[in-house]
Amino acid sequence: MSASDPRPAARPANDPRRPYVRPMAGWWQRNPFFVRYMAREGTALFVAAYALILLVGLVRLAQGEAAWNGWLEALRSPASILLHVVFVAVFAFHTVTWFEVLPKTMPPLIVGGKRVAQSAITAGAIAVAAGASLALFGIVWGLTR
Repeated sequence: MSASDPRPAARPANDPRRPYVRPMAGWWQRNPFFVRYMAREGTALFVAAYALILLVGLVRLAQGEAAWNGWLEALRSPASILLHVVFVAVFAFHTVTWFEVLPKTMPPLIVGGKRVAQSAITAGAIAVAAGASLALFGIVWGLTR
């Protein structure tokens, strides 16, 4: 090694001054909080898969009526319906865990001189999201009838 090399000299394996290297393998599996965090982050893969399904539908729509009808038939298959049930469950998990994080990341909410409980903020956010989803579903249902 030259004098201008910034790397430290290699030490023998039995040198008591070796730096501590923290093991990182499986770090998230040791704490239930991080297991839940990683599960929530893993839902991004399902979101990406669903986005691809919708993208294929858009491509089929551009290819004409026959291709579009074929895509719709594929969506009516039992495997597709099962996959969509899994998507709904995963997206519901993601939504609930996302709203559980909400009160921890926002400034304190003070109503009537008292701080609003985290559980009330989470429940309120879930109720608003469910209401908005049902309203959107109703609008789309009405437009397609």
